[in-house]
Amino acid sequence: MRKSWHRLAVGAAAVLSLSLVLSACSGIKKEEAGSVESGDGKSIKLRIMWWGSQARHDATLKALDLYSEKHPGITFEPEYQSFDGYQDKLSTQSAGKNTPDIFQMDAAWFNDWASSGRLEDLASIPADDIDKVLLETGTYQGKLYAMPLGNNAWGMVYNKTMMDSLGVQPPKTWDEFFAMARDLKPRLAKDQYLTRDLTADGAFYMSYQLSMGKGFSMSKDGKFHYDEATWKDWMNKWAELRKDNLVTPPDVTVSDKAQDAQMDLLIQEKILLRGAHAAEFGGTDALKPGVMALTAQPRGTQAGGWLKASMYWSVSPNSQYKEEAKKFIDWFVNSEEAGEILGTSRGIPVNKTVADALEPKFTDVDKSALGLINEVSKDGAAFDPGPGNKGGWANFTKEYDNITQSIMFGKISIDEGWDQIVKLSKTLE
Repeated sequence: MRKSWHRLAVGAAAVLSLSLVLSACSGIKKEEAGSVESGDGKSIKLRIMWWGSQARHDATLKALDLYSEKHPGITFEPEYQSFDGYQDKLSTQSAGKNTPDIFQMDAAWFNDWASSGRLEDLASIPADDIDKVLLETGTYQGKLYAMPLGNNAWGMVYNKTMMDSLGVQPPKTWDEFFAMARDLKPRLAKDQYLTRDLTADGAFYMSYQLSMGKGFSMSKDGKFHYDEATWKDWMNKWAELRKDNLVTPPDVTVSDKAQDAQMDLLIQEKILLRGAHAAEFGGTDALKPGVMALTAQPRGTQAGGWLKASMYWSVSPNSQYKEEAKKFIDWFVNSEEAGEILGTSRGIPVNKTVADALEPKFTDVDKSALGLINEVSKDGAAFDPGPGNKGGWANFTKEYDNITQSIMFGKISIDEGWDQIVKLSKTLE
């Protein structure tokens, strides 16, 4: 269940309106082919590493080829893979002082890496056409260490085809959410539910606490901000649904793997909705073309969703070619020709003019993602990714999952679970 924490912390947040995302601005970066060399004419090979889907790999490799064509003497040594295992690989490289020159960074680790001197200052990269609040999400103690690459939002993905056939719309509030879990069950098959059991889902709970006006459950400075009354209310609601067989049984819940063709309960039509980022929608749609749609997180006293950067580029301070790496990031983010190749492979581009130029070519999936970003931006929060793995939080999130799963399986009571979580919080520095 730890994947729920990884997914909620993919990127840092920014509150953007549609007009900010796609408004036309000046300053687009356009270069003439072959006009720049590596500086003193020597050959330079930049190591670059990222995670993602095959579509992202293909687009990025094509962009690297074009950059090398336009900049004689600059070539790349690419390393790419899926998200699973990426952080471990990057951390191992860092420990051996063998970090790539350029590497994709995630908000879940950003504060840890920036505070420990493992990221190069990127302030020299032009960013006039990128929203200042979004840039702040890659800033630590006043310095830019991570360049955002895409806009993103946290909401829900739901089976529109099934909901339309049932004559219902996705829930807009938490009251509607819990009522729908009860009201729809008699109209569904025995092994179908509105939702899986979210007792142990850290991302969904954070949305719930935020929507109740209690803020995020962890803060960037490492403070424990779980609200006892809100947390127990959440746990009791799921306990009641579980008792009445209105959510997936515990063994089915823990078997769920998002965007796995065989294990994703939404794709298998065992549930009707789940939490999702806008940038993830393409992967879901590919598994069930034309069936799914996006909507905002349910509201409490306020909005429960947030906006964020999908991911970042960072540069190693140990790189021999820091300036060349920064020039590449400048081109990657700010040039229309790079945007033409990359499309929305990392989300809606952060450069507003690039995004505006691409808008006529947006697919239905892109438009759906942009629609969620636009909806959440109306009053969504600026996402606080928390402290990362600093100060004992890596162990906290692991043990939190164990505790909440124990509640879900009936091994401990809700009160016992809360006492264990509070005790665990005392180990945080």
